Amino acid sequence: MSGTEIKASVLHGAGDLRIEVRRLPEPAADEVQVAVQMTGLCGSDLHYFRHFQNGPIKVREPLTLGHESAGVVVSVGSAASGLLKVGDRVALEVGLPCEICELCRQGRYNICRGMSFRSSAKAFPHAQGTLQERINHPARWCHKLPDTLSLEHGAIVEPLSVAMHARDRAGLKPGSTVLVLGAGAVGLLCAAASKVSGAKTVVIADILEDRVKFAVDNGFADAGLTVPIATPKPEIVDDKLAYAQDLAEKLKALNVKGREGAIGEVAVTFECTGVESCMQTAIYATQPGGKIMIIGMGAPVQTLPIMAASLKEVDLVGVFRYANTYRQAIDLLASESPLLPDVRKLVTHRFPGLAAVTTAFDTAAKVKDEKGELVIKVMVDMVE
Repeated sequence: MSGTEIKASVLHGAGDLRIEVRRLPEPAADEVQVAVQMTGLCGSDLHYFRHFQNGPIKVREPLTLGHESAGVVVSVGSAASGLLKVGDRVALEVGLPCEICELCRQGRYNICRGMSFRSSAKAFPHAQGTLQERINHPARWCHKLPDTLSLEHGAIVEPLSVAMHARDRAGLKPGSTVLVLGAGAVGLLCAAASKVSGAKTVVIADILEDRVKFAVDNGFADAGLTVPIATPKPEIVDDKLAYAQDLAEKLKALNVKGREGAIGEVAVTFECTGVESCMQTAIYATQPGGKIMIIGMGAPVQTLPIMAASLKEVDLVGVFRYANTYRQAIDLLASESPLLPDVRKLVTHRFPGLAAVTTAFDTAAKVKDEKGELVIKVMVDMVE
């Protein structure tokens, strides 16, 4: 048989990862074969690992996880030689749209109904993810990295693209005040994207004090708020909305060190948690004519103060993955802009090789590791 034997991490059930051998064929004419080196673990990967499903999407066959990835081209298809060559280092854009529907023709391929996305169980057969030694991938979706960027940078391009797509859909204007709800990796990158787009003030909020401190200390945000946990937990709608209004007031009352006055209402809120109370708070904290970017994927059904949004003409804008952002993200990382925080600081934990993938997922599921260190982004380096 032609092709190459490779090893892959394969999920067979909740928490059941196995290393298996696969035969990878030679790349098709329009493909390149990439030796995957770096893969960051995403929240969706973690849901599949822990529950064998992500929300309502259930895994229906053994699945290789991973989609925040970069690697090195090791073979080039006959029609792809004009795009890439052996030895090129690439960031992998792993979503494969149909490229012929109306949405694709409009450039909104991220919401193509025919999208096949590596490590997602939405399409069947599933598109296998990048936690394997090599993959064949269309050359046009492999983005060459400049020599100044590492493969770890290349893996960060994927979550950074989510943030840049959200920023673009927000139409963020220089001088704006921005609120980010949720200080995980995507929230921090939304803050970073806002900074380089000229936001005057970026405020971040999270229930974890250490994450808020990380954001402020490392230049991702100008001010932060540790969100108080309501005790007892509000159960009726009026109490839930009162909690959200109070939290919004706390956010609006924040001061930025060295500046006069409270920040007040914000022009754009990036909601990165998917938590109902955060969406409610976002509506109360956003100024008339502002926008709320719905990025977090959490509770599928939520009770919102919709009239409060309507009377202020606050737009609720959905954000799903990204489109046309990879080259922008690579160029931004290569620019060494003084406005861009050091995004590699987001990678708090690194694990070598396929044998460490289970441990890597176990770590990604924690707020802090066994040493008490903050966990933000976990990276798997396939080179042991």
